[in-house]
Amino acid sequence: MKIFVTGISTDVGKTIASAIVTEALEADYWKPIQAGDLENSDSAKIKAKITNTKSKIFENSYQLNTPASPHWAAQIDGIVIDLKQIKEPETANHLVIEGAGGILVPLNDEDCIIDLIQPDYKVIVVSRHFLGSINHTLLTIEAIRNRNLEVAGIIFSGSENKATEDLILKKTKVKRIGRIDEEPYFDQNVIREYAVLFRDSLLEL
Repeated sequence: MKIFVTGISTDVGKTIASAIVTEALEADYWKPIQAGDLENSDSAKIKAKITNTKSKIFENSYQLNTPASPHWAAQIDGIVIDLKQIKEPETANHLVIEGAGGILVPLNDEDCIIDLIQPDYKVIVVSRHFLGSINHTLLTIEAIRNRNLEVAGIIFSGSENKATEDLILKKTKVKRIGRIDEEPYFDQNVIREYAVLFRDSLLEL
């Protein structure tokens, strides 16, 4: 199974969700494009937060120096992101692929994050409640479906807002995998606890 984890925006808990999914499935992990924070990249965070010995962390296809939209970060680095250079790693294991920001974050003048999603990927959307998040979530799911791609599930992140979550689930009919509460910290133990909670729902995707 190949799972693509995307968010409704930046800073919605996508990497924590990816760590939980990776741990739950003992999956391999790949972030095709890392923009900025290279010393403490998302790949490094995943490696530090999981405890299973089966998962393999694959190298980024692009490592960009500036914490910005990939198209702009690449331009600052004097390169152009080429989708042909982004090659999915070969593995017999489950694979978790983490996007960057939302699905319409640009990679270059023509391509966006959504263009990384392949037909055989199961997409998990991470949604976090804030003013405007219903709109962001519904637009994200609609855009993915307009590409004839499968939205396999949704993970809610942060403080609970039952009315918002119920409405999103009712309007989209997307499977609710679980919710990640506003924890004081996310260490290996917390990630493992959520992995146990989410495992059955993930295996049913």
